[in-house]
Amino acid sequence: MNVEELSGLPPGAISHFQRDGIEELYPPQAEAVEAGATDGENLVAAVPTASGKTMIAALSMLSAVKRGGKALYIVPLRALASEKKAEFDAYEEFGVTTGVATGNYESTSDWLATKDIVVATSEKVDSLVRNGADWLSDLTCVVSDEVHLIDDRNRGPTLEVTLAKLRRLNPQLQVVALSATVGNADELADWLDASLVDTDWRPIDLQMGVHYGNALNFDDGSTREVPVDGGEKQEAALVRDILQEGGSSLVFVNSRRNAEAAARRLGKVSSRELTAGERADLEELAAEIREDSDTETSQDLADCVERGSAFHHAGLSSTQRSLVEDAFRDRLLKVISATPTLAAGVNTPARRVIVRDWRRFDPSAGGMSPLDVLEVHQMMGRAGRPGLDPYGEAVLLAKNHDESEELFDRYVWADPEPVRSKLAAEPALRTHVLATIASGFARTREGLLEFLEATLYASQSSEAGRLERVTDDVLDYLERNDFIERERPLASESSGGLEDTLGTDADAASAFTSAADLADGDGSESATGRDEELEATSLGHTVSRLYLDPMSAAEIVHGLDDADDRPTALGLYQLVSRTPDMYELYLRSGEDEKFGELYYEREAELLGDAPSEFEEDRFEDWLAALKTGKLLEDWATEDDEETITERYKIGPGDLRGKVDTAEWLLGAAESLAAEIDSEWTVAVREARTRVEHGVGEELLELVSVSGIGRKRARRLYEAGIEEPADLRTADKGIILHVLKGEKTAENILESAGHEDPSMDGVEPVPIDGGSASATDSSDGGETDAAASKSDDEADDSQSSLGDF
Repeated sequence: MNVEELSGLPPGAISHFQRDGIEELYPPQAEAVEAGATDGENLVAAVPTASGKTMIAALSMLSAVKRGGKALYIVPLRALASEKKAEFDAYEEFGVTTGVATGNYESTSDWLATKDIVVATSEKVDSLVRNGADWLSDLTCVVSDEVHLIDDRNRGPTLEVTLAKLRRLNPQLQVVALSATVGNADELADWLDASLVDTDWRPIDLQMGVHYGNALNFDDGSTREVPVDGGEKQEAALVRDILQEGGSSLVFVNSRRNAEAAARRLGKVSSRELTAGERADLEELAAEIREDSDTETSQDLADCVERGSAFHHAGLSSTQRSLVEDAFRDRLLKVISATPTLAAGVNTPARRVIVRDWRRFDPSAGGMSPLDVLEVHQMMGRAGRPGLDPYGEAVLLAKNHDESEELFDRYVWADPEPVRSKLAAEPALRTHVLATIASGFARTREGLLEFLEATLYASQSSEAGRLERVTDDVLDYLERNDFIERERPLASESSGGLEDTLGTDADAASAFTSAADLADGDGSESATGRDEELEATSLGHTVSRLYLDPMSAAEIVHGLDDADDRPTALGLYQLVSRTPDMYELYLRSGEDEKFGELYYEREAELLGDAPSEFEEDRFEDWLAALKTGKLLEDWATEDDEETITERYKIGPGDLRGKVDTAEWLLGAAESLAAEIDSEWTVAVREARTRVEHGVGEELLELVSVSGIGRKRARRLYEAGIEEPADLRTADKGIILHVLKGEKTAENILESAGHEDPSMDGVEPVPIDGGSASATDSSDGGETDAAASKSDDEADDSQSSLGDF
């Protein structure tokens, strides 16, 4: 189908696509148009990576805008939201505006009401529904990218419930779901009342195969010789082979440590293929990476980048990930070794994809387990970019003949697994049941069950009555923790099993029984009325608005109620680290003793009911939360980023993620404290501000001034400038000496309200005693996470909530 044959698009759209070199639609795109994508019809498009899914989305959204509507594009990751926003911004040339909504889970983002296309993560859309964003009712088209991630245990339920709610809000809503090829695309289409485009077509050939010995054997029966020299690794030989041909490589491994080690080795291969110009560009890129963070991880990454290789994993900062991805797309970087996070939607194709590790550690299995077919196919689908690569190759590595045959059977010739709803998994159901009640989507038990019947979980559940039983168990949990009230028209007996209130002296674990545990009950029905009314309490509304897991809220409320004295920062940091919303650090070998000693030293500071050390699993979780809380305390007492990342064996991205999540959870704790009239609201607020800026209590006033981060605040404080008022009266020469830069000093003085912030003619004045200059000599610049956030205005680049 030629693009000139398209109709129903805004004036100028067709010529825009033609200027981008699009004259003819790919077969899956043409099939989508024929199925009604541009006519407002629901559609599921299950097509391989790089086969034109975004164009299907664009045609659907632009046609909706042309009809006077508004479109929403849902993505799984914040990085992907930024990428798609930049792509859709090009439509402004013919009058279609785009906005992006990420972060701030209490905002309704009302400014987006004026935008034609909105890009957002599923979590952000869910929070918009909870907070009653009026403009959502104006939607006429929603596109769900990577919809197969409904299968993800952690994030899938949010996408599933969000789609169900949007369809309830807008009965005529067009839903376009985009996916990699999955085993049950027809089931997804049935759930969404949609037509199905299901194809394996790709714009360039993808050969999948296995390397064993000195040969690459492909699924079509062909063979390519790739000899392995001497002590060379298989992946190094495969990278060398494709680089000599002018292609790039992605190598997928199963851990961060392996990704970093592989990048160091592969740099020896890629460095031999660099031109003088590329070396110079890579040196500049490495300098940017070092400037972003002064950690060992950053230094290691920069060293690799100078040789044309890189590693990519969740321990990198978002800035570092973006720099690596952009340079790889530009083919400046020749090879990336990555954990599977890189396969989750971000546009990073390579001519050859090498899946080195097809097993990873699975705690539930107690050892290494094979990856799912769908996950491996997602990695393999990164092979080949139209316009740059004549073909794509995806390669698994085998150590012997038997393993080679196993890999062909397990992955190359296998179909992906079906997508299965995870809505009944903890903590999804308790979270979404409360949100459904609080946002008014269900006001009775029957109404709640009716809404849940519209989910994929209900359509896939084969066990009669299970959804009803699990829902009733969750309602019991929410009622007993004072998140909802139930008006029963018939008398009923209490079903028992949980402690009656949040504030009891009972063990916290029994008071906060999970939905999954409850679901394992006998399912017997109480005498409750079938049409009992449900209403969220004021506390329940607050929990839903804050986007908290109810179990996190219960843990926080119980901890605050339990405090007899003003909570310390460590006590509050350990409290929020115990919640399901914080991915706590795990205890490494020998650390149970180290943090056990810390526990006994500072036991009085910790909030809530500690488990007995004889309860091994629960006590280990308590210590892991203490370790996470101690990391946050170290940050808030101004330990530098390099020291912390080395001490806890984490990457800069991990540190920034923990800090951002703690800031969010403590902000939520502050709201909860106010809701329950706790006397510790101010203590929570101070702990939140300290972790936000990474400073001690004495610097809290200084960091409230725009442009002052943790390092500048400390230098100013040591120079005798202890509060914003001092900035307005101090010798400007001293301020210039401390802040090292006229423009920086002027901006900060202006923010502080100085009547004459100009530095014209001002000379730096060293401080008697040399305290400031001594600090300056050891300061490498404002590179810590909070400093970059406040001083470099880069908070959009910081990871938040697991990198949504």
